[in-house]
Amino acid sequence: MMKEFKHISLALLLWAAVPMAALAQVETEEDVLGDEEDQEIVVSEDTTAVNPEDFGMPEGMTQSETDRMLQDWHVRNYITTNEDCDPKAGNPDFTKEDYIGRLQRLPNVIEMPYNDIVRHYIDQYSGRLRRTVSVMLGAGNFYTPIFEDALEAYGVPLEMKYLPVIESALNPGATSRAGAAGLWQFMVTTGKRYGLEVTSLVDERRDPIKASNAAARYLKDLYGIFGDWTLVIAAYNCGPANVNKAIKRAGGEKDFWKIYPYLPAETRGYVPGFIAANYIMTYYCEHNICPVNMQLPAATDTIMIHRDLKLEQVQELCGVSMEELKALNPQYRTSLVPGSARPSTLRMSQQAISRFLELGDSVYNHRAGELFARREAEVSEAEPAKQSGHAQNVRSARKSRASRSVSVRKGDTLSEIARRNGTTVAKLRALNGIRGNNIRAGKKIRVR
Repeated sequence: MMKEFKHISLALLLWAAVPMAALAQVETEEDVLGDEEDQEIVVSEDTTAVNPEDFGMPEGMTQSETDRMLQDWHVRNYITTNEDCDPKAGNPDFTKEDYIGRLQRLPNVIEMPYNDIVRHYIDQYSGRLRRTVSVMLGAGNFYTPIFEDALEAYGVPLEMKYLPVIESALNPGATSRAGAAGLWQFMVTTGKRYGLEVTSLVDERRDPIKASNAAARYLKDLYGIFGDWTLVIAAYNCGPANVNKAIKRAGGEKDFWKIYPYLPAETRGYVPGFIAANYIMTYYCEHNICPVNMQLPAATDTIMIHRDLKLEQVQELCGVSMEELKALNPQYRTSLVPGSARPSTLRMSQQAISRFLELGDSVYNHRAGELFARREAEVSEAEPAKQSGHAQNVRSARKSRASRSVSVRKGDTLSEIARRNGTTVAKLRALNGIRGNNIRAGKKIRVR
């Protein structure tokens, strides 16, 4: 019998409350709608004839994104296999009535109906994506308490905590093809509208606490426009302007399933995908999906940085790895913490913070002349280089790093090579024209 999976409240350990500047109140519908392009809509008048497989999976649940999630520092360091569960038990067959009954029993405010499209996504989550769901059940322990705190603070239904499941596969480093980033997949414009700083040095869309609060505010504002949480979910995906256009094309109907034919294809699958995510993250036991175990990580806390600081300085003097520093501080796009521009937070283990405070100015002074001489080049890589001799050198260095190959070691797998080089198996296959998993020791393969 599978043990009941319990959420461990790690928000206080992983992400202590960070002071936030008050987010500007959205005063008008136009402020929320912003400037959005009209998406091309292929109208399907007969929704019963729609093939759910035409929609594919939400981008956050595609193979490339779930591969990235498996490379997350928290996942690799604190999650282990659940020995008390047998994943070979298989996925049982259930009747339509079973699914209807379970969806009706969900303790949700948002309506969770059953239909063929919802069933299609449940089958995907409980079938070929079983391993991904297993890991996300464990990773949820890191992030779910943060989501719930933010949603509760703004009066948003707690079932919205499963939006990041289909948006990013619970990977704070996720970036979409369109440029949306973080657990909640904010675009730059929307992120800034909700108080998230996005510059060449800082991207607060990747900060779990700040992005969760911004997402809760955005969802609440969308509800103020539509008065229906299912339409809010659709608007979160394709933008409120496109939902309003679908309502107009449907003759003023404000029911998701009635405006369904007039929505972008991705959004038609997005809402059923969200319903299926609520289902599978609740009823995984019934499908013999084994949640991975999560080890308790070291307690962390934040300190305020009021001067420019390089993560290399902290790494070398405070006994913390660069990988851990970047994982705990995903909002910094380079190794620079720009404390001189405005007070900035730095999250570390309590042991590392004690060491930092003990050393005082020694941390800021450590290799300062050498490390800060690189800042100009670092910023140049994040922005278009100017036509100067120095800029040309930066471009040359960037070009040499753009393409890189490594030799396959004896016993290597694609997964191991991807992990060592900060990439994914899917990218390795695409770069090298590899089909399957066969690679030969001694052969050189491109990693970027």
